[in-house]
Amino acid sequence: MPGQAWSRFLGLNHPSRGHHDRNGWWDESRQRLLPTYRDESVQSAIPAQKVTEVALRIRHLIEECVPCELKESQITSPHSKVISPKVIQAAKEAGGREHGACVVFCLLVNKSWWCHQALLELWDADLHYLRATACEVIAKKIIESENTEYLLHSVLLKRYSILVDGRPTHPVNVIEKAVDLHALRVIGSSGYQKCINHLWRGWLVQDENDPASFVDYRDKDNTSYIAHLDPDRMRSPMYQNATQMLMSFIYLALYTVAMNTVNEDGGIDPVEVLLYLFTLGFICSDVTKFWKAGYYIFNFWNAFNSLLYGLLVTSFALRCMALSHPQGDPDGLRHRFSTLSYSFLAVSAPMFWARLLLYLDSFRFFGAMLVVLKVMMKESIIFFALLAFLVVGFLQAFVGLDYADDRAVEDIMFIVQSMANTVMQSPDFSGFERFQPPFGLILYYCFTFVVMVILLNILIALYNSAYEDIYENANDEYLAMLAQKTMTFVRAPDENVFIPPFNLIETFILVPFLEWWMDKKTYKRINDIVMGIIYSPLLLISAYFETRWAREILVNRARGDADDDTVEEWEQMLGQLDFESDGWKKQVDAAKSNLDEDPAVSEVKKLREEVDKLKDIILSLRNALGKGDAQGIES
Repeated sequence: MPGQAWSRFLGLNHPSRGHHDRNGWWDESRQRLLPTYRDESVQSAIPAQKVTEVALRIRHLIEECVPCELKESQITSPHSKVISPKVIQAAKEAGGREHGACVVFCLLVNKSWWCHQALLELWDADLHYLRATACEVIAKKIIESENTEYLLHSVLLKRYSILVDGRPTHPVNVIEKAVDLHALRVIGSSGYQKCINHLWRGWLVQDENDPASFVDYRDKDNTSYIAHLDPDRMRSPMYQNATQMLMSFIYLALYTVAMNTVNEDGGIDPVEVLLYLFTLGFICSDVTKFWKAGYYIFNFWNAFNSLLYGLLVTSFALRCMALSHPQGDPDGLRHRFSTLSYSFLAVSAPMFWARLLLYLDSFRFFGAMLVVLKVMMKESIIFFALLAFLVVGFLQAFVGLDYADDRAVEDIMFIVQSMANTVMQSPDFSGFERFQPPFGLILYYCFTFVVMVILLNILIALYNSAYEDIYENANDEYLAMLAQKTMTFVRAPDENVFIPPFNLIETFILVPFLEWWMDKKTYKRINDIVMGIIYSPLLLISAYFETRWAREILVNRARGDADDDTVEEWEQMLGQLDFESDGWKKQVDAAKSNLDEDPAVSEVKKLREEVDKLKDIILSLRNALGKGDAQGIES
């Protein structure tokens, strides 16, 4: 498809993988989420040298198992002859008994290596991307075959490093690595999603003594209501997301009231004060993230929010300028600045409503659509890059014709407006006949043809390609986005969760007046008290739900099921039936097909068995005839 061809040319993705993602090494470095812990005391669970050795063993295994270019279906099919059970077992044994927990991490490391090598060696890009896919397939099958407890705490959440230039890299776990690499097959595996679900609910939390490790929430099965009224529970991604969503709706409500209660005297009412305080809180939150994480977290929504906050800050500045003039001033500056302030406030309305999508992405419908929009925006870069060169070239030509006519550039605004109308599919040919006829009109016809017939159709093809690619993997894309959102909360650097605008309390009260001189234990206790007060309504609600979950966990454990298990309709009577004793299992085994073998191969095996039986019959007849002839000769 056109979008895939362009992306392949630019090295952004590879169409043979069946996923519209950018799995290259460059993309991995750009897709960092919120900051990882840069504490030098955080060490790899297994020495970096040993992890690197395991990764190199797996690399050799992949090279031997995928020696040449194959169809991707031969790698990804459930009963692949290339990625066979023997290959999966060999990969699991690459780390031995002591270092087997890092095998999945090493497979993801190999995936990043192969993607990076594909960008360096374009002549073998297909092969390298296929090997990267093989790494994902093996990792997914290993994840789905491991014991849950071992999988969560040792395979997925333990942090590992490799050696690069003789130095260990920063330790990361499989959950983070898969999100950074956008490894959809790994993210879509059942074990990975179980881990994400536990992190989302707060059933797996960071160890207070070692933030690089995760432990089970100790009161997960505690049915006491009081036990769950803990401010630390606000660290759970689910509660942070719900609080952010609530604050966003309140933010929108404040804006709506402020816009519908215009102060003709130019004053600022309490609703507007709250609106600007909320804005200050969001700005401080974004600045803090950039300060701690750097440009890695910059994305479309950061740019979108920055533009919105810029409009609001401009509106506030104009309002302050209006207040600096007395009412009824003869020049009318107070009214003019006040009106201009409300104008900036009014044009930000579409952005306020669109901003809600950022917090509704945990719902599948909005999440899938946001992924599509995100990819479409990336695909638009190609269109706007080509458009920019064309616009500059034709603009220079029109300006040159105007200057050659009367040695003065007088129609620059007319030229720019006409070219903009053409891009918006509303060309206006009147007026160009005066630009050195017939050159001006011919040039405008050429510009209109190139933009409306060629470039806009390329843009439509790119959008169509992006939509189809995403919706072929809509479920995995949604799960990947939810995993990224979860890890954004989990990897947040703050020990105390103050969601905007409550972060103003921390920024302007707690930090400057208490943190610098108070001991850590006392300061943490004060933070817990403050969070307990401001989050008390939410904690009362969350404690109710956690109490219900605790009862369900105890019931599941009594049945011997997993903590997050639910009994569906078809499972209610399943324990009362015994298919083996009533003969149903035997009948099903005789009726089902063997999917491990190709039907043609099965028929050949049956034919071979029949030929062997026929040979036995012929040999037995030959032996019988031979004995009969011998007896006749003796007689």
